Amino acid sequence: MYLIGNIALILGLIISLYSIVAYMIGIKSKSNKWLESARGGVLSITFVTGICTFLLLYILGTSQFQYKYVASYTNLDLPIVYKLTAFWAGNAGSLLLWTFLLSVYIGMVVLSKKKQNIMVPYVAIILLLNIAFFYLVMLLSGNPFEMTDKIPADGKGLNPMLQHPGMILHPVTLYLGYVGLAVPFAYAIAALLLKKMDAEWIKLTRRWTLVAWLFLTLGNIIGGWWAYLELGWGGYWAWDPVENASFMPWLTVSAFLHSMMIQERKGMLRTWNLVLIILSYVLTLFGTFLVRSGILTSVHAFGDGNLGTYFLIFMSFMILLSIYVVASRYQLIKKESVPIDSYFSKESSFLLNNFILIAATFAVFWGTMYPLISETFTGTKINVGPPYFNKVMAPIFLSLILLMAICPLITWQKAALDRFIKNTLPPLVAGTVFGVILLIIGVRGTFAIIGLSTTFFMFAVHLLEFWRGMMARRKATKEGFLQAAVRLTMKNQRRYGGYIVHIGIAVLAVGVISSHAYSQEVMKTVNTGETITIGDYELTFNELTETTRNNNGIVYADISVVYKGEDIGKIKPEKIFYETWPEPSTEVAIKTNWSQDLYLVLSSWENKDKVTFVVKVNPFVSWIWLGGIIMVVGTAVALIGGKTSTIRYRR
Repeated sequence: MYLIGNIALILGLIISLYSIVAYMIGIKSKSNKWLESARGGVLSITFVTGICTFLLLYILGTSQFQYKYVASYTNLDLPIVYKLTAFWAGNAGSLLLWTFLLSVYIGMVVLSKKKQNIMVPYVAIILLLNIAFFYLVMLLSGNPFEMTDKIPADGKGLNPMLQHPGMILHPVTLYLGYVGLAVPFAYAIAALLLKKMDAEWIKLTRRWTLVAWLFLTLGNIIGGWWAYLELGWGGYWAWDPVENASFMPWLTVSAFLHSMMIQERKGMLRTWNLVLIILSYVLTLFGTFLVRSGILTSVHAFGDGNLGTYFLIFMSFMILLSIYVVASRYQLIKKESVPIDSYFSKESSFLLNNFILIAATFAVFWGTMYPLISETFTGTKINVGPPYFNKVMAPIFLSLILLMAICPLITWQKAALDRFIKNTLPPLVAGTVFGVILLIIGVRGTFAIIGLSTTFFMFAVHLLEFWRGMMARRKATKEGFLQAAVRLTMKNQRRYGGYIVHIGIAVLAVGVISSHAYSQEVMKTVNTGETITIGDYELTFNELTETTRNNNGIVYADISVVYKGEDIGKIKPEKIFYETWPEPSTEVAIKTNWSQDLYLVLSSWENKDKVTFVVKVNPFVSWIWLGGIIMVVGTAVALIGGKTSTIRYRR
């Protein structure tokens, strides 16, 4: 097994380098023989990487502790599902996962119906450079098949925080997003090398980009859900450096998805699109560098050895390569660029959207890197925490929500002001009335009310757009309401899929604004039989009990909960003690309804009759997860199509 694994890694590197050379010879000599040979090499890489992946899963699942990776991240008592997901718990496994996903993606590129496209050899070379780098790093510093000096009787086990369903989904979805962005990046570089400044590369990569954005969205949402349930601090987003590293490419790809529509439809924003996709790809490498370098403190990081150095070198190489290619083609890009006709148009609103998203990216980047920058130049490390990010990002995201509300109401090329005002007035009134209602019912907090009212305005705009389209279709086809709504959406998936995504963002925004502005927290030490009151809840501590589960020691508190005078049952927060881990794991107890979460943490205890609890009431957190689901549904709808409805309606 050891020999097979290491031979496969060496073969992967050799075949990658051979395929790069074969593609270069084939391009230069216009030889189909060499191009087909290189294509065969790509498919061989996919096969070889599949072997490596299967072997690592096998030795993890069968607890072969003679391998360092298996001994470091699993033990005999670990459930099989977490033995397998330990695949991506450490550096070596996650590098192999990245390589496997990338090998599958490049296999899909060369096997696609568009394989005869002149760009494919260039695209393959760029992707093969990435694969060769990962194979090289695994051989030099992150070999998943490295053996131990002495075979231990049992492994160290998996970090308790990673023994959660989030571990199964969060890393994989993020990696699918990270790796997916390499494909549109490769097409962009290929288009530049071939001096093809039209929108062909945009059309070829639209679905690749949407899929990458979809998985980045899933990864960030699942990561927040995982943190909320597992870490025990009561929140879902801490602006941790590694969280920020996955959020930044999401922001830039969001900008790219908007501006690529302008290039595809109008031939505009070509330079923007090239810069955005290059930046998005580089940020995926930057995020991986942050995780593995150990230069910044993070609960997500697993910096080890000199992996960070390798990633810094490769990231620098790809940045310099991109700058060189763009600079060498800049006059051509500039020559074929199409200017925006009017400042008051959908094109201009999309460009403004890009400016805001890039500003958000820079703000996150600056806050993430400032501790390192300050330490480098002053010798003092100044930590930048959530207060900075919340203060800076809140007005930026409020601007984005406002722009998302206005943009659907603005027409292409040059919008008519009177028509814009006419279409804006009803949803604007709805948003204003909503804000007044919040004040009347006693909701406080100026910024929160402004944010919620703006979000409602944005929601009303999109609802009204659906309504107008549906009524126009019913008038033309005499269909029923539901049938008209479904067929309207499926006849123009890109447009209405985007609207569904925006509605999901509105739902998510309600959860974020409410949970930040109106959460309540109590930390209290109580004796047996005493009650903690918070909001409409009364929690009575009954007893503290010890038990065992899966050979782990469990200490849990039995709590009776009364909500608005009604008994709603019991909850039991826990501390789990693992034999293989020095610190206990916190298992949060949560009671959820549509409007709020009761969130209870067993903090500490002096004895079984005197216990300290942290209790929080978090409003509308479940709306965050619901908003994420709606965003995924909208992206899936947009992925289906490219059709444009032939039914038009007048505003």
